[in-house]
This record gives sequence, C-alpha cells and structure tokens, in this order.
Amino acid sequence: MKPILHLYCRRDGPGERQQLFEQASSAIERFGATSRVRIDVPQRGSEGDSEGPMRSELEIAIPAIQSGSLFGDRQAVEFVNAQWIQSHEGVILSDLLSVMDPEACFVVMIAFGALPRSLKLGELVNKIEVVPLSEKGALSWLGEELRSRGMKIDNPAAEALISRFGTDVASVGQALDQLAMAGEPITRELVLDRFKNRPEVATFGYGDAVEAGDVGLALKHLEDFLVHGHPLQLVGQLDAQLRARSLAAVATDFETYKKQVRMPDWKAKKLYASRASFSEENLRRSVAALVRADNLLKTAPEDTYRLTMERLTVALCRWAR
Repeated sequence: MKPILHLYCRRDGPGERQQLFEQASSAIERFGATSRVRIDVPQRGSEGDSEGPMRSELEIAIPAIQSGSLFGDRQAVEFVNAQWIQSHEGVILSDLLSVMDPEACFVVMIAFGALPRSLKLGELVNKIEVVPLSEKGALSWLGEELRSRGMKIDNPAAEALISRFGTDVASVGQALDQLAMAGEPITRELVLDRFKNRPEVATFGYGDAVEAGDVGLALKHLEDFLVHGHPLQLVGQLDAQLRARSLAAVATDFETYKKQVRMPDWKAKKLYASRASFSEENLRRSVAALVRADNLLKTAPEDTYRLTMERLTVALCRWAR
C-alpha cells in the first residue's frame, strides 16, 4: 500500500464528494490509522492568520506528517480541496512527504482539480479518479446503501428517489434517514409526496456536514437554508446532535444509549461506535458556543444572524474532527 492516496474528480458535486470521502475513509481504515487529522484547504488567495511559511489551516500538517511511531500508533492526514494548495506550500509538503515514515503516517489528497506542480509525489502516490455519477451509478449506490442499512424498498420507490435527487447521493442518504424515522412502508407515492420540494434536505445535510467536520459543505447548506429558514431551527438540530454525542460518550453500553436517543438503529450504532473519538474538551466547547449563539440569535439584530451562524458552523466543524 503506497503511503499517499490522491483521489480526484472532474466535478465537485455532493454525490462526487460523498464517493471520494467514502473511498478515503475505506483506505484510512485499511491502513489501520489510530488517529486522523483532516485539513480543509482554503481557496487560493486566502492568506489566513499565520506568519509562518504555510497558511494557518495547513500548519497542522507539519507535526502530523513528522510524527514518528514510538508506540505503534498510525496516523492519517487528509487534505480536502487539495487543488487549492499554494505553490510554496506544495514545496514544503513535498519535502515533508519525501521523508515521511510510511509505517506511521498515511496521507490522502482529495481534489477537484489539478494539484500544484510544486507538489512532487512521485512513486509514493496511488492516483484514483472518481468518475462523475450517472443516474445508473446513483441507483447502484442506492442499492448498496440500502443493504448496509438493512432497509428494503421496492424498485419504483428507488427510482423515485433517484428521479427526485438525481446523482446527489449525499441528499439521497439524508432522505433515507428521514424515511427510516417515518416508520411506514417506503413506496413510490411516499417518496414523491414527502420530497416534493425537498424542504428538509438542507437541515439534514447541514447537520451531517457539521458532524463530518466538512466546513465548505456545511457553509453551503447553511447558505441554502437561510434563504427561507430561521437559524434557530438549525440551533435546535445542533443541540440534539450534541446531546446524542454527549450521551454516547458516557453511555455504559449500547442498549442503554439506544433507549436515550431517538434515531434509527444503524445511526445509533455508528455514533456509539465512534464515541472514543469524542473529545470531552471539544464537546464542552461546542455546547458553550451553541449556548452563546442561541442567546445572540434571540437578542441581537437580524442582520447579525448570518455571521453568527457562519462563525458557529466553522467552530463546530473544527471541534467535530
């Protein structure tokens, strides 16, 4: 297994992002990483607040890649939107990667465009292109997703989902979340009736993006939602998510946890299984930030809502990693 994986796609859509992230997670799992650092590369032209050789968002890459494996620990470092790595940063990263311990560190570059020429990966990299999804490919993805969730729907209902959401498999997954909680047979009529205008997709997508620590996607969903929705709706959803995470962190067993939260079994299992990655300090910070935002949204002028939610979103994404 080569120490660097370069995943790329010609189209930056929600469905393509979903595929790239799934492939990245699968590769990191095969590597056997005991910890994972995610770096969301800011757009070119963003100078950040660092006085060092790299922008502040990328500085964490230096100790992460240099860290040795004294006790058998294995670390994964994931660069999202790697096409925005600047030329001088590519030089620094090339030097770091050339002397990286392949037994201790695994690097994933996720890109939606060309990497800078200064980033020399050579024989260390395995390049995989993800082909933009077609509707046939989305149907195939849906079949696999249904099997992994233990859900069953008939062909007309599956076709209705793809007809409604197209190749946006991220939104299809969020629709499945809602259908699973509905507690009724999933039919073509139910799909077409429930998702006439896709009113809940933005909220579900926003919450999922925050949980995944995907700043860019979370801010996109936030912008979509604020066109017609009130930010306190999102605050309520975030409060429920943080409560579920906090309960998972202290639960003594899964059965106890399942009784405390209202969500599909597969989602509860996934959250409970990842509880070891929840930092008590980050949970505390997240709750405090949410309380401050809730107070501001109830007392400050309406023209401050967007800025308040953007700052909250960025902070929660950072602490979710």
